[in-house]
Amino acid sequence: MRQGLAEPARQSTALPVEIGFLAHHGLAPATLQRAAAIAKATGVTADEALLKYGLVEEPVFYRALAAELHLPFLATPRLSPGARYPESILTGLALLAGGSGFVMAPRGERLARLLKNPQPPGALAITTPSSLTKSVLRTHGRLIARRAALELPHVAPGLSSYSGASTPQVAAAVLVALFASFSIVASPHATLALLCLLASPLFLCIVVLRLASSVLSNPLPPPCSQERAKDASLPVYTIIAALYREKQVAARLVEALKRLDYPAAKLDIKLVLEADDRETMDALKRAELPGNIEIIVAPPGQPRTKPRALNVALPLARGRFTVVYDAEDVPDRDQLRLAVSSFSTMPVDVACLQARLTIDNTYDSWITRLFTIEYAALFDVFNPGLADIGSPIPLGGTSNHFRTAVLRRVHGWDAWNVTEDADLGLRLARLGYRVADLPSSTLEEAPSTLGRWFRQRTRWMKGFLQTGICHSRDMASSLSQFGFWRFYAGMALTAGAMLSALVYPVCTGLFIVLWLSERSSSPWAGIWYAGSLTMFLSGMSSIFVPALVALHRRGLWRLLPWLALLPFYYGLVSLAAWRGLWEFGTDPFRWNKTSHGLARTSRSGTLQKHQAKAAETMSSKMAPP
Repeated sequence: MRQGLAEPARQSTALPVEIGFLAHHGLAPATLQRAAAIAKATGVTADEALLKYGLVEEPVFYRALAAELHLPFLATPRLSPGARYPESILTGLALLAGGSGFVMAPRGERLARLLKNPQPPGALAITTPSSLTKSVLRTHGRLIARRAALELPHVAPGLSSYSGASTPQVAAAVLVALFASFSIVASPHATLALLCLLASPLFLCIVVLRLASSVLSNPLPPPCSQERAKDASLPVYTIIAALYREKQVAARLVEALKRLDYPAAKLDIKLVLEADDRETMDALKRAELPGNIEIIVAPPGQPRTKPRALNVALPLARGRFTVVYDAEDVPDRDQLRLAVSSFSTMPVDVACLQARLTIDNTYDSWITRLFTIEYAALFDVFNPGLADIGSPIPLGGTSNHFRTAVLRRVHGWDAWNVTEDADLGLRLARLGYRVADLPSSTLEEAPSTLGRWFRQRTRWMKGFLQTGICHSRDMASSLSQFGFWRFYAGMALTAGAMLSALVYPVCTGLFIVLWLSERSSSPWAGIWYAGSLTMFLSGMSSIFVPALVALHRRGLWRLLPWLALLPFYYGLVSLAAWRGLWEFGTDPFRWNKTSHGLARTSRSGTLQKHQAKAAETMSSKMAPP
């Protein structure tokens, strides 16, 4: 073995030791020199540059390493139950079944040390990092699935939706329902007045936050460009995307990730699939996956939700920062660089940056036009304003950039909350962290039919209710951790949003009836009329003002006539809220899947370009030779 290593060691004066040995195993010296140059420019080890830039395939590299070290190569190692998750994957070392030795998938400095001092202790075999990951997941599938689903409920049950509403919450809801149903028959006017009075603080908070955020300046793009950082100074960045039945957009997602302006050797990309999703796996196999993309198959388990899949990948994240993308996303090319620059200038308590989501298939249908207006108001006006004010922010489901250490510290996502993003935003605020705005866009595909939109919005409204219940379950603890004003805002943005959606058509109808009916000359009636008019007009203003500001910031003035339909649109949101309330009682953890890859238009042209390229690639691969 030592003689076999002597020549590579002597010739490696021009090549790093971790790739120098490949010169004697058929790899072209020019390829190795290129990898060495990339490694020097990006500040990574040469083996990472070689593999992540796709200059050599992973099995070829590790078979050559096994031959160089005169060790066996195992394509599918069988591991002992003593193998650990995630430690065995992160260190690249695991115990083989039967205690027959160890299997190793060394990288970076560990690989260099092994080549410099080839004296492995005991029996040792070599495998690829991908094969080692698959073997660990296969060996500890049940444990990993359980950890992904139950870590947060076990470690911090008060921060999870796993146990649902508490007994006092259920009792209070029943008492309110009984009181309202009895009183509204006995004295309808007094009961309605009392219920409106009790609910008005939540509505008032939402109105004030929406209007206040509209007067704050949050332009897009950022007002000044940052100096471009050198590749060598950039940290490793983890990207996690959970995919389920996404064969139509899988190739497009790969293309979008490949075009990111970030060193490929410093991207740690993990695509998480479900075990029964063969169609997405086949689509990814047909795509040209770069060496920095890893496919992780989540072990079967319950609940079947996106946050559970994300929790499988989080322990394996190698980056200082982690971003979550959806299957249909096309982020700005410089989004990761901007996030790194933004994090470097912000206090350490800023745990997350929320990028701005924008709908690209705006002109598919009337529902996508209204969805575009809603998203523009939310992500270009409301959320940036909430960040400036210091309010908790219910995160969007994608383009959330985290400090990885903090994300692990708060135990990732709640697998039992169907709006895990909104819940995580409030949990970060509750534990003393802040969310800031990232003025960078990610193109999204909106559901283009009312049925698909309705299923998605039902899940969102149900999740808002779950989040509000979770973070008000222990009022004393929540008030202590949030502080009164942040707790007030957090409840208004989640439970308050659900409640306002539930009563929106009722309150609107009552207002119209009230103002069309004969008015009383009583002073109390005058106060009631004035109060209802003020609340109605301020509520309508909170709908239209952010939307107008958003159309200005995005330059979407062609959608101005569609603003007239916003009151009708929020009536549809109310229907989804009522269905979400029903699902909360009958099937609280059901995940209504949103289908992607159905867009017919593209406001930016980007989605269509990616679709055309993906179709062309697939056709070329399926064409006969």
